[in-house]
Amino acid sequence: MVCRKIAGAVILWRMRMDELDYDLPSQLIARHPVHPRDQSRLLIYRRSDKSIEHRRFCELDQVLDPTDLLVANNTAVVPARLEFIKSSGGRVSGLFIEEIVRGRWRIMLKTRGRLVPGSHLEAINAQGEKTGLRAVAVTRSDASGQWILEWETAEDYLPRLARIGSPPLPPYIEKARQDDKEQRLDSHDAKDYQTTYARTPGALAAPTAGLHFTPELLTRLTGHGTGVCYLTLHVGLGTFLPVKAALLKDHPMHAEWFTIPAATVAAVQTARSRGRRIVAVGTTTVRALESAADAIQPPAGSGGQPGDIAMSTRLVISPGYNIRLTDALITNFHLPRSTLLALIAAFISVAEVKRVYREAVAMRYRFYSFGDAMLIL
Repeated sequence: MVCRKIAGAVILWRMRMDELDYDLPSQLIARHPVHPRDQSRLLIYRRSDKSIEHRRFCELDQVLDPTDLLVANNTAVVPARLEFIKSSGGRVSGLFIEEIVRGRWRIMLKTRGRLVPGSHLEAINAQGEKTGLRAVAVTRSDASGQWILEWETAEDYLPRLARIGSPPLPPYIEKARQDDKEQRLDSHDAKDYQTTYARTPGALAAPTAGLHFTPELLTRLTGHGTGVCYLTLHVGLGTFLPVKAALLKDHPMHAEWFTIPAATVAAVQTARSRGRRIVAVGTTTVRALESAADAIQPPAGSGGQPGDIAMSTRLVISPGYNIRLTDALITNFHLPRSTLLALIAAFISVAEVKRVYREAVAMRYRFYSFGDAMLIL
């Protein structure tokens, strides 16, 4: 059984985006991850008594129960950040979005000069060297800077990106590094901005809650009984787009494709039937589970064996949403006025988000993609 449908946006509260503001000193924005990655800090919030505890992420196996089921997103980030040089000598920055057909891409292009349909571009690799790979900016597809790019020679997008691309770090990390007069990209970024269990290429951004896991920590978790299973949601362009609308309901969510294999469907069904906690690793996992809740938990008596689920989702989760399949959440500390912060508020309320974030700032936690983690129980 393969389910294919669009999960529409569900917003049950007319949330104002200014409710998700908070003050963050710029020095708390993490420029780089910690090494080893499981040495990041872990703030534990318990909903039962609203208590806060401070630990290290490497102690997660001491916090979770042996009966818990971890569900994580095993998408792999593609090296989607690109650089080109025009025939005039000017530079053009790019962000790969998708391959329409072989040799024809949808891509974000940005230049200080003028870019017109028919402009010839040559790709530059991560070392700043010309590659001899040439393309034409065929047409601008929308006002946001998306273009259709046609390569002179057709090739599958993954090996081509591997030769010319670099990790698509979030803009705030690149800006923070530039403010610190660091190099634009670090040689370790390709490895650091990827989970250790990444398997399926296609994401434009990392599912950052998973960046804290090491193979050793996963082994300890499974060794004491905690289940671990995976789904795949390719984090898309919407991750880079700020919420400009005053109300969350007016923010257009980009569709993101995800798949949940039959083994994960079965594991979630078993955990739910036995009253075990389902612990989502990251907001992308929450959105996938909640979007597929009807397919994972069909009406009683419908019969049949669980199969793979494949869907596209535009789901927005905010306070008032009925969370059905996620009992606990591992997540990072998110940008103000973001859909990710609205999702956290659906778990613990806006007031508690602000209290927890004030505590995290006071305790000098590191924020955003390369920052520390939070566990909501």
